[in-house]
Amino acid sequence: MAGTIIDSESYFSRTLQEYLLLPGLVKETISVDDVDLSVNLTKGEDAIRLRIPILTAAMQSVTGDSMATAIARLGGAGVIYCSQPIADEAKLVRNVKRVKAGFVVPDVLLPSATISDAYERMRETGYSKFPVTEDGTPTGRLLGLLTDNDFDIDVHASSKVYERMKPLEELDVAYENEITDDIKRANRKLREGHHSVLPIITSDGRLKSLVFRRDMRAHEDNPYELLDDAKRYAVGAAVNTHDYAERAKALIDAEADFLVIDTSQGYSEYLEKTLRYLKREFPHIPVVAGNIVTADGFRFLVDNGADAVKIGMGSGSICITQEQIRVGRGQASAVLDVSRARDSYYSETSTYIPICSDGGIMSAGDIQVALALGADYVMAGGYVAGTEESNGPEDVERREVDGKWMEVKVKRYWGEGSRKAQEWSGLRYGHTRFEEGFETTVPYTGPLRNHLMPALAQIRDGIRKSGSSNIPELHANAILQVMSPLSITLSRGKPATGYR
Repeated sequence: MAGTIIDSESYFSRTLQEYLLLPGLVKETISVDDVDLSVNLTKGEDAIRLRIPILTAAMQSVTGDSMATAIARLGGAGVIYCSQPIADEAKLVRNVKRVKAGFVVPDVLLPSATISDAYERMRETGYSKFPVTEDGTPTGRLLGLLTDNDFDIDVHASSKVYERMKPLEELDVAYENEITDDIKRANRKLREGHHSVLPIITSDGRLKSLVFRRDMRAHEDNPYELLDDAKRYAVGAAVNTHDYAERAKALIDAEADFLVIDTSQGYSEYLEKTLRYLKREFPHIPVVAGNIVTADGFRFLVDNGADAVKIGMGSGSICITQEQIRVGRGQASAVLDVSRARDSYYSETSTYIPICSDGGIMSAGDIQVALALGADYVMAGGYVAGTEESNGPEDVERREVDGKWMEVKVKRYWGEGSRKAQEWSGLRYGHTRFEEGFETTVPYTGPLRNHLMPALAQIRDGIRKSGSSNIPELHANAILQVMSPLSITLSRGKPATGYR
């Protein structure tokens, strides 16, 4: 938790936006680039180590396979949402795991398939290039490659794939023994060729993977990628307290790296039963459990086997739990209380349990405050919902911008407690007869990378200027002070009404 909290009214339930970090001694030996944002995702020496302290939320409108891949490229992790059929969630996990630090395990076509079939596959998947293997499996003998430039659907719909594909002898290929799973070697080979894709094949001609020129550039631009032991992108997946047994098995079979128990009130016997089952049946899979907002809730989850604990109830921008039933807590107060419990538990047991602040993130400064209050990392929902990779559909709205009305691009964003999310099956909030969230739109903010990179620079600079060089030091050294309503208003760049 923070080293010092200056707050004479500590009985208030505080939000992240009410705190300000005080400056600390800035060491000349520590530059902004030297500030280390890496933290363990869960307890244990072999825990996944996040390169940046951010998970993307397990929400229908936030984290699908595109978001999970994008955040892993930057060093964080995405959590695939569970408010969908089990097979669909497992498929999204597999989609992320198929990208192996630049090595892609591809979808393939049979040579006897029609161009019409291939065209539909391209439309369905969004892929424009398909390897063609002898038996139509991803490990079959490679015969050629079909791209969307190799046919005209109006002319060649009834033609066979083998009639339009580029045959193997016209392709640049590399053998696995010369690449040895080294992406740098594969990229060098790709640069030497003339094509946008490089098939990697075994010594007997079987397909192993593809390397794309576009992914080569992405790999070079993202040196902090979060990878598993097989150098594939790491990804988490959510389970609920209803069909957790069947869902967890399917997600683990799809090779999810960790599970998150997704429930709005984690201090419950339902979660206890779920957590104990997961740790008994799948002891090798880390489990992040939540959500809770008190020290008692933290201890309850840890005593039942949680590898990390998620904090937050009613603090999200589209969550109305507190309004509906007056249950919850201000996010800052919740993080502070739970971080104290975490530190006490560490003193008692020498086991450090990472905690995640989930909800209430509106800016990079909010992330920094959550970390300073004691969180190891945060879960972002609305903060990343406007990015290109979020799962919410794009839309256009008329909005007033600088005094003029114009059409602006937006993305749709809804809470997991909203009627829209409940409609898929009613499992997560099936016990309620009212909504605990709503649907809205958020401004389109472009690619996740462009949105987060400036924010990460701000967080690093803030940690440095508060006198620390990493997140554990921030926990120990941070001095936070509650802001008055006037200072909050002025810090947001707004005029103070009634003051001269």
